[in-house]
Amino acid sequence: MTPRIEVPAAARWVVETLESAGFETWTVGGGVRDALLGAASVDWDFATVARPRDVQRVFRRTVPVGIDHGTVGVLDEWGVLHEVTTFRQDIETDGRHAVVTFADRIEDDLARRDFTINAVAWHPIRKELFDPFGGEADLRTGRLRTVGVPAERFAEDYLRILRGLRFAGRFGMEIDAATWDALVAATDGLGGLSAERIREEWVKMLGTPDPTPGLGLYRESGALDRVAPALGRAGADAWRRAVDLAREVSTDEPVLRTVALFERAMAEVEREDLARGVATWMEGLRFSNADTDRAVHLLATPAELPRAEADASIVRRWLAAVGPERVDDRFALVEASIRAGQAAPDCSDRLRIARETLAGGPPLRVGDLAIGGRDLIRLGLKPGPRFGDLLEALLDRVLENPSLNTRDALIAEVTRRGGLPEAPPEHG
Repeated sequence: MTPRIEVPAAARWVVETLESAGFETWTVGGGVRDALLGAASVDWDFATVARPRDVQRVFRRTVPVGIDHGTVGVLDEWGVLHEVTTFRQDIETDGRHAVVTFADRIEDDLARRDFTINAVAWHPIRKELFDPFGGEADLRTGRLRTVGVPAERFAEDYLRILRGLRFAGRFGMEIDAATWDALVAATDGLGGLSAERIREEWVKMLGTPDPTPGLGLYRESGALDRVAPALGRAGADAWRRAVDLAREVSTDEPVLRTVALFERAMAEVEREDLARGVATWMEGLRFSNADTDRAVHLLATPAELPRAEADASIVRRWLAAVGPERVDDRFALVEASIRAGQAAPDCSDRLRIARETLAGGPPLRVGDLAIGGRDLIRLGLKPGPRFGDLLEALLDRVLENPSLNTRDALIAEVTRRGGLPEAPPEHG
Protein backbone atom coordinates (compact mmCIF):
# COMPACT_ATOMS: atom_id res chain seq x y z
CA MET A 1 0.00 0.00 0.00
CA THR A 2 1.44 3.36 -1.06
CA PRO A 3 1.59 5.79 1.86
CA ARG A 4 -0.09 9.15 1.41
CA ILE A 5 2.23 12.10 1.88
CA GLU A 6 0.91 15.63 2.00
CA VAL A 7 3.41 18.26 0.96
CA PRO A 8 3.01 21.99 1.64
CA ALA A 9 1.40 24.09 -1.07
CA ALA A 10 4.69 25.87 -1.82
CA ALA A 11 6.49 22.55 -2.32
CA ARG A 12 3.77 21.33 -4.63
CA TRP A 13 4.04 24.58 -6.60
CA VAL A 14 7.77 24.00 -7.20
CA VAL A 15 7.12 20.51 -8.55
CA GLU A 16 4.13 21.54 -10.66
CA THR A 17 6.01 24.46 -12.21
CA LEU A 18 8.98 22.33 -13.27
CA GLU A 19 6.80 19.44 -14.45
CA SER A 20 4.71 21.84 -16.53
CA ALA A 21 7.93 22.99 -18.19
CA GLY A 22 8.72 19.38 -19.07
CA PHE A 23 11.22 18.55 -16.30
CA GLU A 24 10.72 15.48 -14.10
CA THR A 25 10.88 16.59 -10.46
CA TRP A 26 10.56 14.81 -7.09
CA THR A 27 10.53 15.84 -3.45
CA VAL A 28 13.42 14.17 -1.62
CA GLY A 29 15.39 14.21 1.60
CA GLY A 30 14.31 14.82 5.17
CA GLY A 31 10.82 16.03 4.28
CA VAL A 32 9.90 12.69 2.69
CA ARG A 33 11.59 10.69 5.45
CA ASP A 34 9.87 12.62 8.23
CA ALA A 35 6.50 12.40 6.48
CA LEU A 36 6.85 8.62 6.28
CA LEU A 37 7.45 8.67 10.03
CA GLY A 38 4.27 10.68 10.50
CA ALA A 39 6.11 13.82 11.54
CA ALA A 40 5.59 17.32 10.19
CA SER A 41 8.56 18.80 8.36
CA VAL A 42 9.52 22.09 6.77
CA ASP A 43 12.61 20.52 5.21
CA TRP A 44 11.44 19.84 1.66
CA ASP A 45 14.11 19.54 -1.00
CA PHE A 46 13.72 18.81 -4.70
CA ALA A 47 15.58 16.70 -7.22
CA THR A 48 14.98 17.38 -10.90
CA VAL A 49 16.24 16.45 -14.33
CA ALA A 50 16.37 20.18 -15.12
CA ARG A 51 19.84 21.69 -15.25
CA PRO A 52 20.56 24.78 -13.15
CA ARG A 53 20.09 27.16 -16.08
CA ASP A 54 16.73 25.51 -16.82
CA VAL A 55 15.60 26.11 -13.25
CA GLN A 56 16.69 29.75 -13.44
CA ARG A 57 14.78 30.16 -16.67
CA VAL A 58 11.57 28.52 -15.36
CA PHE A 59 11.31 30.53 -12.14
CA ARG A 60 11.19 34.29 -11.91
CA ARG A 61 13.10 34.64 -8.64
CA THR A 62 16.10 32.41 -7.97
CA VAL A 63 19.31 32.45 -5.95
CA PRO A 64 22.47 30.60 -7.09
CA VAL A 65 23.03 28.99 -3.67
CA GLY A 66 25.21 26.15 -5.03
CA ILE A 67 24.93 26.35 -8.76
CA ASP A 68 28.30 24.68 -9.40
CA HIS A 69 26.92 21.62 -7.61
CA GLY A 70 23.57 21.79 -9.33
CA THR A 71 21.57 23.60 -6.64
CA VAL A 72 19.42 26.65 -7.30
CA GLY A 73 17.36 28.40 -4.64
CA VAL A 74 13.80 29.16 -5.74
CA LEU A 75 11.88 31.90 -3.92
CA ASP A 76 8.14 31.45 -3.57
CA GLU A 77 5.58 34.23 -3.24
CA TRP A 78 6.28 34.52 0.49
CA GLY A 79 10.01 34.88 -0.07
CA VAL A 80 10.77 31.41 1.29
CA LEU A 81 13.73 29.72 -0.38
CA HIS A 82 13.44 26.16 -1.73
CA GLU A 83 16.54 24.26 -2.85
CA VAL A 84 16.18 22.55 -6.22
CA THR A 85 19.05 20.28 -7.26
CA THR A 86 19.70 18.57 -10.56
CA PHE A 87 19.89 14.76 -10.48
CA ARG A 88 23.51 13.86 -9.72
CA GLN A 89 25.80 10.86 -9.56
CA ASP A 90 29.25 10.48 -8.04
CA ILE A 91 32.20 9.84 -10.30
CA GLU A 92 34.99 10.23 -7.71
CA THR A 93 35.18 10.46 -3.90
CA ASP A 94 37.99 10.83 -1.36
CA GLY A 95 36.21 10.48 1.99
CA ARG A 96 35.70 14.22 2.35
CA HIS A 97 34.32 15.48 -0.96
CA ALA A 98 32.75 13.97 -4.03
CA VAL A 99 33.19 14.88 -7.68
CA VAL A 100 29.75 14.64 -9.23
CA THR A 101 28.21 14.88 -12.63
CA PHE A 102 24.64 15.58 -13.60
CA ALA A 103 22.39 12.59 -14.24
CA ASP A 104 19.14 12.05 -16.10
CA ARG A 105 17.43 9.58 -13.77
CA ILE A 106 16.10 9.80 -10.22
CA GLU A 107 17.50 6.27 -9.69
CA ASP A 108 21.05 7.55 -10.13
CA ASP A 109 20.44 10.42 -7.73
CA LEU A 110 19.07 8.22 -4.96
CA ALA A 111 21.84 5.65 -5.41
CA ARG A 112 24.45 8.19 -4.27
CA ARG A 113 22.73 8.93 -0.96
CA ASP A 114 23.93 7.68 2.40
CA PHE A 115 21.16 5.63 4.01
CA THR A 116 18.07 3.93 2.65
CA ILE A 117 15.80 6.11 4.79
CA ASN A 118 17.16 9.16 2.96
CA ALA A 119 16.99 7.56 -0.49
CA VAL A 120 13.23 7.80 -0.90
CA ALA A 121 11.46 10.19 -3.30
CA TRP A 122 7.82 11.29 -3.43
CA HIS A 123 6.04 12.70 -6.45
CA PRO A 124 3.24 14.93 -5.11
CA ILE A 125 1.48 15.18 -8.47
CA ARG A 126 1.35 11.47 -9.29
CA LYS A 127 1.13 10.46 -5.60
CA GLU A 128 3.97 8.05 -6.27
CA LEU A 129 6.62 6.83 -3.84
CA PHE A 130 9.92 5.84 -5.43
CA ASP A 131 11.83 3.66 -3.01
CA PRO A 132 14.38 1.48 -4.82
CA PHE A 133 16.38 0.59 -1.70
CA GLY A 134 13.62 -0.23 0.79
CA GLY A 135 13.88 2.88 2.90
CA GLU A 136 10.19 2.98 3.79
CA ALA A 137 10.32 -0.60 5.13
CA ASP A 138 13.46 0.25 7.12
CA LEU A 139 11.65 3.18 8.70
CA ARG A 140 8.75 0.93 9.66
CA THR A 141 10.99 -1.75 11.17
CA GLY A 142 13.45 0.68 12.74
CA ARG A 143 16.53 -0.47 10.86
CA LEU A 144 19.30 1.83 9.61
CA ARG A 145 21.18 0.60 6.53
CA THR A 146 23.43 2.23 4.02
CA VAL A 147 22.54 2.37 0.36
CA GLY A 148 24.63 -0.38 -1.22
CA VAL A 149 27.90 -1.66 0.26
CA PRO A 150 28.42 -0.06 3.71
CA ALA A 151 32.21 0.21 3.56
CA GLU A 152 32.00 1.95 0.20
CA ARG A 153 29.40 4.43 1.45
CA PHE A 154 31.48 5.46 4.47
CA ALA A 155 34.69 5.64 2.45
CA GLU A 156 32.97 8.09 0.09
CA ASP A 157 32.29 10.52 2.92
CA TYR A 158 33.29 9.79 6.50
CA LEU A 159 30.79 12.32 7.83
CA ARG A 160 28.20 9.62 7.12
CA ILE A 161 29.49 7.90 10.26
CA LEU A 162 28.27 10.75 12.45
CA ARG A 163 25.09 11.20 10.42
CA GLY A 164 24.29 7.53 10.85
CA LEU A 165 24.79 7.67 14.60
CA ARG A 166 22.57 10.75 14.79
CA PHE A 167 19.79 9.22 12.69
CA ALA A 168 19.85 5.97 14.67
CA GLY A 169 19.70 7.87 17.95
CA ARG A 170 17.10 10.38 16.86
CA PHE A 171 14.69 7.84 15.37
CA GLY A 172 15.38 5.00 17.81
CA MET A 173 16.68 2.73 15.04
CA GLU A 174 18.89 -0.31 15.27
CA ILE A 175 21.91 -0.12 13.00
CA ASP A 176 22.12 -3.07 10.63
CA ALA A 177 25.01 -5.38 11.56
CA ALA A 178 26.92 -4.95 8.31
CA THR A 179 26.44 -1.18 8.45
CA TRP A 180 27.57 -1.08 12.10
CA ASP A 181 30.70 -3.13 11.45
CA ALA A 182 31.68 -0.92 8.53
CA LEU A 183 30.92 2.22 10.51
CA VAL A 184 33.13 1.18 13.44
CA ALA A 185 35.92 0.15 11.10
CA ALA A 186 35.80 3.53 9.37
CA THR A 187 35.97 5.81 12.45
CA ASP A 188 39.66 6.58 11.91
CA GLY A 189 38.54 8.41 8.79
CA LEU A 190 36.87 11.05 10.93
CA GLY A 191 40.28 12.61 11.45
CA GLY A 192 40.34 13.68 7.82
CA LEU A 193 37.11 15.65 7.97
CA SER A 194 37.07 19.41 8.24
CA ALA A 195 36.53 20.84 11.71
CA GLU A 196 33.47 22.74 10.53
CA ARG A 197 31.67 19.61 9.30
CA ILE A 198 32.33 17.76 12.56
CA ARG A 199 31.13 20.75 14.60
CA GLU A 200 27.92 21.05 12.59
CA GLU A 201 27.16 17.37 13.08
CA TRP A 202 27.93 17.56 16.82
CA VAL A 203 25.53 20.49 17.18
CA LYS A 204 22.82 18.68 15.21
CA MET A 205 23.18 15.58 17.34
CA LEU A 206 22.93 17.60 20.56
CA GLY A 207 19.91 19.37 19.05
CA THR A 208 17.84 16.17 18.94
CA PRO A 209 15.04 15.96 21.53
CA ASP A 210 16.87 13.24 23.46
CA PRO A 211 20.60 12.99 22.68
CA THR A 212 21.06 10.00 25.00
CA PRO A 213 20.88 7.24 22.36
CA GLY A 214 23.04 9.14 19.88
CA LEU A 215 25.68 9.92 22.51
CA GLY A 216 25.67 6.30 23.56
CA LEU A 217 26.33 5.24 19.97
CA TYR A 218 29.11 7.84 19.68
CA ARG A 219 30.84 6.22 22.65
CA GLU A 220 30.16 2.61 21.69
CA SER A 221 31.36 3.04 18.12
CA GLY A 222 34.57 4.84 19.06
CA ALA A 223 33.51 8.02 17.26
CA LEU A 224 33.57 9.94 20.54
CA ASP A 225 37.29 9.20 20.91
CA ARG A 226 37.87 11.00 17.60
CA VAL A 227 35.37 13.83 17.97
CA ALA A 228 35.81 14.67 21.68
CA PRO A 229 38.73 12.62 23.06
CA ALA A 230 38.48 14.05 26.59
CA LEU A 231 34.88 12.86 26.87
CA GLY A 232 35.85 9.50 25.41
CA ARG A 233 38.23 8.98 28.35
CA ALA A 234 35.54 9.54 30.99
CA GLY A 235 34.63 6.61 33.20
CA ALA A 236 31.36 4.79 32.60
CA ASP A 237 29.57 6.23 35.64
CA ALA A 238 30.74 9.80 35.00
CA TRP A 239 29.71 9.48 31.37
CA ARG A 240 26.25 8.20 32.29
CA ARG A 241 25.70 11.09 34.69
CA ALA A 242 26.94 13.56 32.07
CA VAL A 243 24.53 12.26 29.45
CA ASP A 244 21.64 12.24 31.93
CA LEU A 245 22.35 15.88 32.75
CA ALA A 246 22.72 16.96 29.11
CA ARG A 247 19.37 15.36 28.30
CA GLU A 248 17.65 17.65 30.81
CA VAL A 249 19.06 20.82 29.19
CA SER A 250 16.85 22.50 26.59
CA THR A 251 16.95 21.02 23.10
CA ASP A 252 17.59 24.53 21.78
CA GLU A 253 20.84 24.83 23.73
CA PRO A 254 23.56 22.61 22.20
CA VAL A 255 26.26 24.79 23.76
CA LEU A 256 24.79 24.35 27.24
CA ARG A 257 24.41 20.62 26.59
CA THR A 258 28.08 20.56 25.65
CA VAL A 259 28.96 22.35 28.89
CA ALA A 260 26.87 19.85 30.85
CA LEU A 261 28.72 16.93 29.26
CA PHE A 262 32.19 18.27 30.01
CA GLU A 263 31.30 19.58 33.45
CA ARG A 264 29.83 16.31 34.69
CA ALA A 265 32.03 13.82 32.80
CA MET A 266 35.18 15.59 33.94
CA ALA A 267 34.11 16.71 37.39
CA GLU A 268 37.46 15.67 38.90
CA VAL A 269 39.43 18.06 36.69
CA GLU A 270 40.30 21.50 38.08
CA ARG A 271 37.88 24.01 36.61
CA GLU A 272 40.56 26.27 35.15
CA ASP A 273 42.22 23.29 33.49
CA LEU A 274 38.85 22.07 32.21
CA ALA A 275 38.01 25.50 30.81
CA ARG A 276 41.35 25.69 28.99
CA GLY A 277 40.92 22.22 27.55
CA VAL A 278 37.41 22.90 26.31
CA ALA A 279 38.53 26.22 24.84
CA THR A 280 41.19 24.42 22.81
CA TRP A 281 38.68 21.79 21.69
CA MET A 282 36.04 24.32 20.64
CA GLU A 283 38.56 26.49 18.85
CA GLY A 284 39.78 23.40 17.03
CA LEU A 285 36.25 22.66 15.82
CA ARG A 286 35.80 26.29 14.75
CA PHE A 287 32.98 27.11 17.13
CA SER A 288 32.16 30.81 17.05
CA ASN A 289 33.98 33.06 19.49
CA ALA A 290 30.67 33.81 21.19
CA ASP A 291 29.85 30.11 21.74
CA THR A 292 33.39 29.35 22.91
CA ASP A 293 33.48 32.29 25.32
CA ARG A 294 30.07 31.31 26.68
CA ALA A 295 31.05 27.71 27.38
CA VAL A 296 34.50 28.50 28.74
CA HIS A 297 33.18 31.18 31.09
CA LEU A 298 30.69 28.73 32.58
CA LEU A 299 33.36 26.07 33.02
CA ALA A 300 35.82 28.51 34.62
CA THR A 301 33.40 30.02 37.14
CA PRO A 302 31.74 28.46 40.22
CA ALA A 303 29.13 25.83 39.45
CA GLU A 304 27.79 25.07 42.91
CA LEU A 305 25.26 27.49 44.37
CA PRO A 306 25.88 28.88 47.88
CA ARG A 307 24.09 27.01 50.64
CA ALA A 308 20.60 28.18 51.55
CA GLU A 309 21.80 29.39 54.97
CA ALA A 310 24.77 31.31 53.52
CA ASP A 311 25.17 35.01 54.27
CA ALA A 312 23.69 37.31 51.61
CA SER A 313 27.15 38.66 50.80
CA ILE A 314 28.28 35.15 49.81
CA VAL A 315 25.37 34.87 47.40
CA ARG A 316 26.22 38.26 45.88
CA ARG A 317 29.86 37.25 45.48
CA TRP A 318 28.78 34.03 43.76
CA LEU A 319 26.56 35.98 41.37
CA ALA A 320 29.41 38.38 40.64
CA ALA A 321 31.83 35.52 40.02
CA VAL A 322 29.47 33.79 37.60
CA GLY A 323 28.69 37.13 35.99
CA PRO A 324 25.29 38.73 35.37
CA GLU A 325 25.56 37.97 31.65
CA ARG A 326 25.98 34.21 32.29
CA VAL A 327 24.00 33.63 35.45
CA ASP A 328 20.85 32.60 33.55
CA ASP A 329 22.92 29.91 31.81
CA ARG A 330 24.12 28.67 35.18
CA PHE A 331 20.58 28.69 36.53
CA ALA A 332 19.49 26.58 33.53
CA LEU A 333 22.22 24.04 34.27
CA VAL A 334 21.24 23.94 37.94
CA GLU A 335 17.61 23.35 37.00
CA ALA A 336 18.71 20.55 34.69
CA SER A 337 20.66 18.93 37.53
CA ILE A 338 17.54 19.05 39.69
CA ARG A 339 15.48 17.33 36.99
CA ALA A 340 18.24 14.76 36.51
CA GLY A 341 18.22 13.97 40.23
CA GLN A 342 21.85 15.06 40.59
CA ALA A 343 21.41 18.18 42.74
CA ALA A 344 21.96 18.71 46.44
CA PRO A 345 18.83 18.17 48.61
CA ASP A 346 18.45 21.89 49.28
CA CYS A 347 19.29 22.96 45.72
CA SER A 348 15.81 24.29 44.97
CA ASP A 349 16.07 26.59 47.99
CA ARG A 350 19.56 27.68 46.96
CA LEU A 351 18.31 28.48 43.49
CA ARG A 352 15.33 30.44 44.79
CA ILE A 353 17.54 32.55 47.05
CA ALA A 354 20.01 33.26 44.27
CA ARG A 355 17.20 34.31 41.92
CA GLU A 356 15.66 36.56 44.57
CA THR A 357 19.03 38.14 45.29
CA LEU A 358 19.63 38.81 41.59
CA ALA A 359 16.13 40.24 41.19
CA GLY A 360 16.99 42.79 43.88
CA GLY A 361 19.45 44.37 41.45
CA PRO A 362 22.61 44.37 43.57
CA PRO A 363 25.76 45.93 42.08
CA LEU A 364 27.78 42.99 40.74
CA ARG A 365 30.24 44.60 38.31
CA VAL A 366 32.63 47.52 38.37
CA GLY A 367 30.28 49.20 35.92
CA ASP A 368 27.54 49.09 38.57
CA LEU A 369 29.52 51.25 41.01
CA ALA A 370 28.35 54.77 41.79
CA ILE A 371 31.73 56.12 40.66
CA GLY A 372 34.02 55.17 37.79
CA GLY A 373 37.33 56.01 36.19
CA ARG A 374 36.27 59.50 35.10
CA ASP A 375 35.24 60.29 38.64
CA LEU A 376 38.65 59.22 39.91
CA ILE A 377 40.31 61.53 37.37
CA ARG A 378 38.13 64.42 38.50
CA LEU A 379 39.17 63.61 42.05
CA GLY A 380 42.79 64.18 41.03
CA LEU A 381 44.02 60.62 40.46
CA LYS A 382 46.21 59.92 37.45
CA PRO A 383 44.93 57.26 35.03
CA GLY A 384 46.78 53.96 35.10
CA PRO A 385 46.63 50.31 36.10
CA ARG A 386 45.92 51.34 39.67
CA PHE A 387 42.46 52.48 38.59
CA GLY A 388 41.39 48.91 37.91
CA ASP A 389 42.73 47.64 41.22
CA LEU A 390 41.05 50.46 43.10
CA LEU A 391 37.67 49.92 41.43
CA GLU A 392 37.86 46.18 42.06
CA ALA A 393 38.56 46.90 45.72
CA LEU A 394 35.52 49.19 45.84
CA LEU A 395 33.39 46.50 44.24
CA ASP A 396 34.57 44.03 46.85
CA ARG A 397 33.38 46.40 49.59
CA VAL A 398 30.04 46.92 47.86
CA LEU A 399 29.50 43.19 47.43
CA GLU A 400 29.94 42.92 51.17
CA ASN A 401 27.62 45.86 51.86
CA PRO A 402 25.56 47.21 48.91
CA SER A 403 24.52 50.27 50.93
CA LEU A 404 28.03 51.61 50.40
CA ASN A 405 27.34 52.05 46.69
CA THR A 406 26.89 55.82 46.86
CA ARG A 407 29.21 58.50 45.52
CA ASP A 408 30.06 59.91 48.93
CA ALA A 409 30.62 56.53 50.55
CA LEU A 410 32.89 55.35 47.75
CA ILE A 411 34.91 58.58 47.73
CA ALA A 412 35.33 58.18 51.48
CA GLU A 413 36.56 54.64 50.87
CA VAL A 414 39.04 55.88 48.27
CA THR A 415 40.29 58.45 50.79
CA ARG A 416 40.58 55.80 53.50
CA ARG A 417 42.72 53.72 51.20
CA GLY A 418 45.02 56.67 50.57
CA GLY A 419 43.92 56.90 46.98
CA LEU A 420 43.42 60.70 46.88
CA PRO A 421 46.05 63.43 46.82
CA GLU A 422 46.26 65.59 49.94
CA ALA A 423 44.21 68.38 48.39
CA PRO A 424 41.72 66.85 45.98
CA PRO A 425 39.79 69.19 43.75
CA GLU A 426 36.22 69.96 44.64
CA HIS A 427 33.61 67.59 43.35
CA GLY A 428 29.98 68.04 42.73
